[in-house]
Amino acid sequence: MSRAAAQDVPPEVAQPEREEEEEVFSEAGSGVELDLEATPSMVEAGAAVIRRFWATLPTSPGVYRMIDRQGEVLYVGKARSLKARVGSYVREQGHSNRIVRMIAETAAMVFVTTATETEALLLEANLIKQLRPRFNVVMRDDKSLPYILLTADSEAPQIVKHRGARNRKGAYFGPFASVWAVNRTVNALQRAFLLRSCSDSYYENRTRPCLLFQIKRCSGPCTGEIALSDYAELAEEGRAFLSGRSSAVKQRLAAEMQRASDELEFERAARYRDRLAALSAVQSTQGINTQTLEEADVFAVDEQAGQFCVEVFFFRNHQNWGNRAYFPRADRSHGKAEVLAAFLAQFYDDKPPPRTILLSEEIPEAALLADALAVKAGRKVEIAAPKRGERRLLAEAACRNAREALGRRLAETSSQAKLLAALGSAFGLARPPRRIEVYDNSHIMGTNAVGAMVVAGPAGFMKTHYRTFNMRSEDLVPGDDYGMMREMLRRRFARLLKEAPRALAELPDAAAPTADPEPSGEAPSPAAAMRPARASDPDSFPSWPDLVLIDGGKGQLEAARSVLAEIGIRDVPLVGVAKGRDRDAGRETFFMPDQSPIRLPPRDPALYFVQRLRDEAHRFAIGTHRAKRKRELTTSPLDEIPGIGPSRKRALLHHFGTLKAIQRAALDDLMRTPGVNAATARTVYEHFHGG
Repeated sequence: MSRAAAQDVPPEVAQPEREEEEEVFSEAGSGVELDLEATPSMVEAGAAVIRRFWATLPTSPGVYRMIDRQGEVLYVGKARSLKARVGSYVREQGHSNRIVRMIAETAAMVFVTTATETEALLLEANLIKQLRPRFNVVMRDDKSLPYILLTADSEAPQIVKHRGARNRKGAYFGPFASVWAVNRTVNALQRAFLLRSCSDSYYENRTRPCLLFQIKRCSGPCTGEIALSDYAELAEEGRAFLSGRSSAVKQRLAAEMQRASDELEFERAARYRDRLAALSAVQSTQGINTQTLEEADVFAVDEQAGQFCVEVFFFRNHQNWGNRAYFPRADRSHGKAEVLAAFLAQFYDDKPPPRTILLSEEIPEAALLADALAVKAGRKVEIAAPKRGERRLLAEAACRNAREALGRRLAETSSQAKLLAALGSAFGLARPPRRIEVYDNSHIMGTNAVGAMVVAGPAGFMKTHYRTFNMRSEDLVPGDDYGMMREMLRRRFARLLKEAPRALAELPDAAAPTADPEPSGEAPSPAAAMRPARASDPDSFPSWPDLVLIDGGKGQLEAARSVLAEIGIRDVPLVGVAKGRDRDAGRETFFMPDQSPIRLPPRDPALYFVQRLRDEAHRFAIGTHRAKRKRELTTSPLDEIPGIGPSRKRALLHHFGTLKAIQRAALDDLMRTPGVNAATARTVYEHFHGG
C-alpha cells in the first residue's frame, strides 16, 4: 500500500494520522442524530475542502477518511476509484441529510491506496472497528466468540474453552454463541468421553486422581488410571463427535453397552448408558438443526424506531451452536441491507468465515465481500440470500429472533429511561442522568483490599466501563474504608481530568452543584475549568458521570466530597447510600452534601433502582476481591525468586516434595536437583536463608 498525500490540511488537524491508533467515539446508542445544522455556507466550505483533495487523487482503489476540525474521524469509506468516489461528494444535489452533515463538518481527508478493491474492503472494515467513526455503521460488541479446543500438544489431550488467537496446537470447534453454551457442552463431553479439563501444570504434578475422576468426569490419565493409548481413543471419539460424526460414535457406544450387558457386566454397561445420555443431552439442547448445511452462519437484520438488530445463528457439523443478537450503531437513514453489509465486513475482521453465509436481505457488493472473505479464509466462501427451501426457513427463523430481540431491547430502554428520570427527580437533578457511577470496596480485615466502580446508563449496566482499583497507597491503614474511598476516587477523577478535559462553559445541565459554588468575581479552579461536557452527539455515552453513588453513609460521603474538592471538582452530584438499621433493603437513607438525609417511599421505583445499582456494585467488588484472594492463596514463595520459572519450580517440587523441604535444604542438596544449575540453587538458598 502507499499513502496518497493529504494536502491543504487546516491547522486544526495538524496530525490526522493519529486517529488510526485511537478510539474517537465510545459506544453509543443506535441512531446518530447530531445537533449540527448544516448551513449552506458550512456545506460549501466542506465541499471546497473535498474538492482540493479530489484534484490530486488517483483513479486506483483505496480507502478514504473524512476528518473534522477537532481531528476526529467522521467517516471511513472504500472505493474502486478514489477520484470518482470522492468526486461524488462535491455534487450540489442528490445527497441525503446524513451526507450533507458529513460534508459540512469535513476539514481534512486522509487516503490509502490499495492494489485491489477487495483489499480496500478489508482495510475499511478494520479502520471502522478501530476508529468507530460517527457516520459509519459500527459494530459495537466486538468481543471474540468462544470456541472448544481439543489440544494436541500434550500426551493426554485437554478439552477447554478458548477465546482469542489460535496459537495453540489442536482442533478448534465453534464458534459458540456464548460462554454458557461452551461450558454446558464441555461439561457434557466430559461425562461422555471422560476427557481432562485441567491445565498442563496441574496434570503433570498430580500424585493421585482428583475429584473429577471420583465423580466420573475424567478418566484419570494423570496418574495412570487409564493407559495413554486408551485415552487417545477417547479423545478421538470426542473429536469425531464434535466434527459431526455423532451417529457413528453413538452407535459404537450403544454396541459396547449391549455387549457389556450380555456379559453381565452391568456396571460397565451403566457407564456406557451414562455416556450415551450425556451425548443425547448435547444434541437435544442444540435447538434448530439442519440436514443440508454442514457449516454456515445465518444473519438477519431488523429495524424498529430507527434502531437496528442483527441476529446471527451459528451452524457447525449440522448442529446449531447457538445464536446471538448484535445492536450496531447506525444512522436512521441507512437501509437494512446497507447496515447488514457493513456489519458483515466488520464481524469477520477477526474471525474465520464459514463456507456458507446466509442472509435475510440481498446486500450490495455481495460478490466483492465473498471474494474478500475468501482471501482471509484461503478457500471459497458463499454469500446468499435464499428464497426457498430449508435455507429460507433458517433465514426466517433468524429474522423472527432479530425482531423479538429488538423489541425486548426497546422495551428495556424505555423502562430504563423512566427509572433514570425518577432517580433524577428523587435527587433533585436538573435532568435525568445519562451516566451513573457507583463505588464500593471489599476486603477481609484490610487484606486483599480492592475498590470497584460500576456504571449504568440508558442501556442498563455498561460492563465495558466497569473498573477495579487495587489499594496500593503506603499511607493506607488496613481496614480504613474512608481511606480506600478517597484513594479510589482520587485515582479515578484525576485520570478523568487528564483523559477527557472539556471547557467549563460546556457543562451539562444535569450536573447540579453539590458544594458551594465559586465565589462571585473569582475564576474557577483550573481543574473545574477542564470539566467535560456532554458530547455533541446526544446518543454517545459520556465520559463524566452525571451522578455518583457512594456505598456508605455520611462518613463515606464526606471522604468522597473532600477528595473531589481537593482536585478541584465541585459540580459532580454525590449521594451516599446507607443501609437501614437491620441492613434490610427498603430502609436506605440517602445523604447529600449540605442537605438533610432523605428516605424514599418503600415502593418507589427509584428506590428499587438504587438497590439494583448498589447490589451490582457489591457483586462486582466482592467478586474481584475473591479472585484476588484466590490468586494469593495459589501463589508460592518460589514465585518471588528471580529466575525461577514454571519448569525450575516443578523440578524443585518433584525433587524435594514440599516447599518446606526446599526451605530447609542445604546448598549442596539444591545443587543436586535435576534441571537446576549452581547459580539458581545459590539464589534459592540465599532467598530462604537471608544471604
